Amino acid sequence: MLDVVDLTVRRGAQVVVRRADLLVKHGERVAVHGPSGCGKTTLLHAIAGLLAVYTGQILLDGVDITATAANRRGIGVVFQDDQLFPHFDVAENVAYSLRVQGVARRERRRHADDWLERVGLGGFAQRTINSLSGGEAKRVALARTLAASPRVVLLDEPLTGLDASLHDRLLIDLRLLFDQLQTTVVLVTHDRDEGAALAHRATEFSALLRE
Repeated sequence: MLDVVDLTVRRGAQVVVRRADLLVKHGERVAVHGPSGCGKTTLLHAIAGLLAVYTGQILLDGVDITATAANRRGIGVVFQDDQLFPHFDVAENVAYSLRVQGVARRERRRHADDWLERVGLGGFAQRTINSLSGGEAKRVALARTLAASPRVVLLDEPLTGLDASLHDRLLIDLRLLFDQLQTTVVLVTHDRDEGAALAHRATEFSALLRE
């Protein structure tokens, strides 16, 4: 269970997120809606440990991880711009977190091949990142996140920039995969139809903020 309690995040003197609360049960998928610039992505980055918290707490399964380093939280992020490494091939991108953990090369490759199959990219292991379509790149980014076995997955506008047919196909694939894995997910998006299709419930970002 992910529990964000009275969270405030600042950038310099500016308060970007003020006193936010969010509770996500194990295996639940929650969509957070709101206009651009309202603080949705900042909230995700704070949960992931990519931004410092000014006040408040982030609890995961009852353990306070507010001050825990990002790479030790067990939280994965799929960024809006994918953030793949162009100097690695597809398999090396997927296996990156395992490489950092010191997992042996053969085992990393086995895991990468497995996750590529799960996201519909079997046979793509040796492809270059620059050769991928937008939808393929997003699948690689998802496989890279899930290969690290995160306890929570954060999705930041994950389907932005795709044409309608590709968007809808990938949305269905994501829902089926998360159903299978029983993954705990927080999705931020301005697309309410997308949130309704992928999440168990949705909330407005403004509704997370205490008065």
